[in-house]
This record gives sequence, C-alpha cells and structure tokens, in this order.
Amino acid sequence: MELINLIPSFGGLAYTILAFVLALLIIVFVHEYGHYIVGRWSGIHAEVFSLGFGPVVWSRIDRRGTRWQIAVLPLGGYVKFFGDSNAASAGHVDELGGLTAEQRRATMHGAPLWARTATVAAGPVFNFILSILVFAGVLLANGVATDAPTVGSVRGMPGVTAELQPGDRILALQGTETPDFATFLDAAAALPAQAVVEYRVARGDATVDLRDSHPLPPLVDMVQPDSAAREAGVQAGDVVLAVDGTPVATFSQLREIVGQSDGSALTLTLMRDGRQVELEMQPRRVDLPLAEGGFETRWLIGLTGALYFEPETRRPGIGESILLGAEQSWNVATTSLSGLWHMVTGAISSCNLRGPIGIAETSGAAASAGITSFILFIAMLSTAVGMMNLFPVPVLDGGHLVFYAYEAVTGKPPTAKALRVLMAVGLAAILSLMVFALTNDLFCP
Repeated sequence: MELINLIPSFGGLAYTILAFVLALLIIVFVHEYGHYIVGRWSGIHAEVFSLGFGPVVWSRIDRRGTRWQIAVLPLGGYVKFFGDSNAASAGHVDELGGLTAEQRRATMHGAPLWARTATVAAGPVFNFILSILVFAGVLLANGVATDAPTVGSVRGMPGVTAELQPGDRILALQGTETPDFATFLDAAAALPAQAVVEYRVARGDATVDLRDSHPLPPLVDMVQPDSAAREAGVQAGDVVLAVDGTPVATFSQLREIVGQSDGSALTLTLMRDGRQVELEMQPRRVDLPLAEGGFETRWLIGLTGALYFEPETRRPGIGESILLGAEQSWNVATTSLSGLWHMVTGAISSCNLRGPIGIAETSGAAASAGITSFILFIAMLSTAVGMMNLFPVPVLDGGHLVFYAYEAVTGKPPTAKALRVLMAVGLAAILSLMVFALTNDLFCP
C-alpha cells in the first residue's frame, strides 16, 4: 500500500490521522477508566491516569492524589496503581517491603484476589459496555424497520417512474406474499434481474397493484474503505448502469459480474447527479464471514447496496435496544475471533490482519461517511479492543487474569522471577504481532 492511498477525498491525511486518534483516545479512555474506577471502588489507589505515552503535556492531581495527565504520543494509555513497578502493573507482592498493612492493601499486588480480578477485568468489560451502549443509542436515534415491509420514502431510480408512495405496505412481490420484512427481503433476492417488478400494496383502505423499480437495484449505499471502488472514486448514491457495457438491473447482478471477473479490470458506468460517469477498477480477493460460520473467498470491488426505498421505522424501547446492541457487539466479537482462527489455520489470508495504518484508513473512511458511521466504527473497534485484551497473553489483561486463576487454584501467585519472564515473553509476542500487522498494511494488496 502506498502512503498516498491513505488520503481520502474528504479532507486529506491530517483528517484521517485526527479521526484515528480521536477514536483511539475514546476507546482507551473508557478502557482505562474501567480499571481506575473499579480499582478505586475496590480500595486500590491509582497514582497516575494517563492518556498517551511519553513526555507529559498537561497534568493535574485530584483530591484523591491521582495524577491525571495527557502525554504527547496519543497511541494508548495506562493507569499506574500504587505499588506498580511500571505502567503494565508489573510487580509482585513480595516486592512491597517497607509498607504498612494499610498501604499494602491500597496496592494492586497487596489487594485481595477478588479486588485485583475485578479491577483488571473492568477494562475489557467497559469496552464491551461502550459498544453495547453505542449500538443501542444508534438504534434508539434511528429506529428499526417495522415488522411489516412499509415504505418510508422512495429513493427513485433513473429511467423508472416511481409509483410506490410513503406509507404503502407491501403485500406481495411478483405474486409472492410478503407478510413481514424478512420474507420481503427473501422474495426480493429471488426476483429475476429486471429493472421493473410488480408490487401489490395496501394504500389506505385500498389494495393497489403497480410496477416500480426492483427493490434491490444497483444503488450504492456505502463504499468500503481500502477498496477498489473507493480508490476509483465511486460515491454513495451512485447508480451502476452497466459493467463493461453490459447493462445492470440489480445489485445481485453487479455482484455476480464482479465475482466472475477473476480479478480482471472492470469499467463501471454510473449515474451520478443526473450525468453518466465511467470509472475503471480491479476487483480484489476478499475473505468474507458467512452467517453460518466460516469464511468464503470472493472477488469484490467494495460496494454495499441499498433498498429502493427507505423502510418505515419504529422506535424500539430501551431494553430492546440494549439487547440488540449486545447482539451486535457479540457478532463483532465472534466474527473477529473466527477470522483470527481461520488466519492461524491458513484457511484465509493473513493479510486480513491489519495494523495502525489500515485502522487509520478505516477511521478516516468512517468519518467521511458521517457521524453515525464514525460512532459505529468506534463501537466495533471498542469490541475488538476489549476482546483482544482478554487474550491470555502476559502484559494484556487476559494474562493477568490467568495469573489470578493460577493463584486461586494454588493459593499463591507465580513467583516474581516467573512473572518477569512471562511478561517479557508476552511483550515480545505483542510487539511481533504489531510488526506483522504493520507489514500487512504496507505490503498486502
């Protein structure tokens, strides 16, 4: 990947970096605040709460004696508790000599096992809570589609006279009844590749038969970051009229043509703001998660389609929103874990693991798509950060929890020497992974 590819259309490299740093700082603050506040509730004193590493640019000490600071390198953060030998909470209870019993209780390593476990686990847990609340908040703000397929507003398609109206409840597509939204989507996917199809709708007290655009037209809803379409200049709202001169009537038809390209360059004819645009791009091999689990490899250009109409929405309750938010966070976590496993086993390309450059580019692309897209990206990244920190690797929170599990079983913690060795091994593993991911950013297609 060339560095110039990081410069998206919405404002330049500086904006991409700003979006990445902002997303990272929000996630890091929530993670570290989880450690801090649960540690405080558990009687463990925090000496330093830092956003960033390196030289300190701002700090203040609160009434509890904790120094809150912002450092010059905004690529993480930490909480240093009383008695820690460094920001990674390294240390051992045997190294707390010279402290009174009360002082030892205020350290991480001298606190009861339950307090240490709760404090360490709180960081990832707060990341998951952030994700769930963000997903739930977006659902509360935007609503969810009503159970019955009902038209909220019609987008319109070039060359098709719009006959659907807001409030129409779709009863059937090409003779297939559509009592709920899931059935409607299944029926829409099974329709032939033609620009105009038959609808039966309930309009007020009347039943109306009409002809209008295919419900899944070749309309671009979103352009994926780091994709062939984004590099070529495709924009949300574009309508794909043809591929290499072959007319396209549905999004599935576009997907099929791209999938059969075997990576050969394609020329897309688009309708944009009433004028035709031709753009050339080369599909890329991408490993996609399957709903039933696992992955499939396909040729993609990086476009997401949209319904012909905006569905009518309802506002879910708070409880329903939280449950749906938790489900979304769970899906992000399980898909990520499945992807890692398939990379380790060689089932999919290791190029799917991206580092800071790839994440920065995705941050910028999400910001360019609007505030909702950026907020959702923060939620997904927060889930990934929480999950990663639970890996049983020394230095990470999961490694500390493994040490505490060992202590719970044996009645004593690992020795100070064993901890130092394991911490060094864990740090080496994390640094190696970071270098590998950065190499992917620079050299993977």
